[in-house]
Amino acid sequence: MTMPATSSAPGSPESFDVVVVGGGPGGSTTAALVAMAGHRVLLLEKESFPRHQIGESLLPATIHGICRFLGVTEEMEKANFMPKRGGTFRWGSNPEPWNFLFAYSPLMSGPTSTAYQVERMKFDQILLDNARRLGVDVREQCTAVTTSTEGDRVTGLRWTDHDGQLRQATAQFVVDASGSNSKLARTVGKRNYSDFFRNVALYGYYEGGKRLPGPDKGNILCCAWDDGWFWYIPLTDTLTSVGAVVNRSQVGVLSRDPQAAMDQFIERAPMIKDYLSEATRVTEGPYGELRVRKDYSYAMERFWQPGMVLVGDAACFVDPVFSTGVHLATYGGLLAARSINSALAGTLEEERAFGEFERRYRREYGVFYEFLLAFYDMQHSEESYFWQARKVSRAEATDLRAFVELVGGVSSGESALVDQTALKERFGSSSRDLADAVTRTGPAQTESGEQMGELFGTRVVSEVMKGMNEIQARASLGGTSALERPLFPDGLVPSPDGLAWAVPSVDGIEQSVLANGGPAA
Repeated sequence: MTMPATSSAPGSPESFDVVVVGGGPGGSTTAALVAMAGHRVLLLEKESFPRHQIGESLLPATIHGICRFLGVTEEMEKANFMPKRGGTFRWGSNPEPWNFLFAYSPLMSGPTSTAYQVERMKFDQILLDNARRLGVDVREQCTAVTTSTEGDRVTGLRWTDHDGQLRQATAQFVVDASGSNSKLARTVGKRNYSDFFRNVALYGYYEGGKRLPGPDKGNILCCAWDDGWFWYIPLTDTLTSVGAVVNRSQVGVLSRDPQAAMDQFIERAPMIKDYLSEATRVTEGPYGELRVRKDYSYAMERFWQPGMVLVGDAACFVDPVFSTGVHLATYGGLLAARSINSALAGTLEEERAFGEFERRYRREYGVFYEFLLAFYDMQHSEESYFWQARKVSRAEATDLRAFVELVGGVSSGESALVDQTALKERFGSSSRDLADAVTRTGPAQTESGEQMGELFGTRVVSEVMKGMNEIQARASLGGTSALERPLFPDGLVPSPDGLAWAVPSVDGIEQSVLANGGPAA
């Protein structure tokens, strides 16, 4: 592997293939995957890790897809993050909480039917350290100032280092993964905000909060009330991230007295009040503040320009209800890395490589956005939400399975978001394995969850088995690409190693996949 360039005097530019701004999940993922292809990568992070970020409820696509691809599975297991097997919602017209299990989908059943609730200080450190191990030149306490350009192409970056010295680097590509407050993204275009999602979140951390019963104790709990909704994320056996998401009209109240506002919101949400009845708010250390975050939904009018690409919150943000932030950031990082690697290798024209990046990334954002428009209509039952998930993801599956695959992050059919080895091993077993896996996982503990368990045991199982058989037929063709087809008529597919894009063969495996039907686009 080619090692990054060494530091130079403050006035002379350094040379890299890629400069990444931001050491969060999107930046670390992009940098690591570009370095894995042998390119010289500089990553600049303005803070010093570990640093606080809002506690996150990760999706199986991130844990068993991206994290496995990055090679951090062992580190994730050693971190002892809280496992979750699905989600619990007090939402919509049903007055009782209802559950879903990731195991309802064959793409996530068995060993991959759980994800994690993570403390972002620890999770982000794992990904950043992994980028270092792969050869990325990581520099903390370095603040990006501005991009360098020649014509309409970005050719490098200027930044200040930890001593306040202005430095500069030339690069074939600059990746902006610096978050929602990015000052570099304006180089690419303007930010378009949603007229619908203009929410504000007030959140803090509590010790001693109650847990859902039985095996559901690690689930994220989302609880709607008259003026908004709460997230309740069990990060450890005793520590819980609690956030109230309300309309932006409440921002004045939150700013004047955050504690009084939080107490008022909790009082008006009976289920959250009960779960926190014996809890105390953490008031010291990195979790000791009540913080306000504007959870406005937006997307940049473009996600890339010649020489520069946007990843994570620098590109788009939907809404926190399904914890899609890290999913979109890491998935966007994967797509960006493939395009960068293809362009640097000269195997594809830049326009086509990054066109694939933007279309796939914008599609993933759009599916979640469209679904959430319907999900915020509280007048419907959970069955209606399941149907809407199948509609927006265009899945050829049951409504319930479509919902689970959407919120699990695997509805795109992207093979890198599922554990291929585990998936192929399960194909070698009898069709009874899936039902056995769900039996081992156990029934949902809420009343509506138990009803879903009965549903899964009858009507849904036959549909899931049909889907498994379809995937098994494609998998028998061999190779990762045999599990998917281009998402667009003129689109690309991942290269065999997953690190770049490839043009589908006219008469090869990919054409066979198309003839037999790939995952739903």
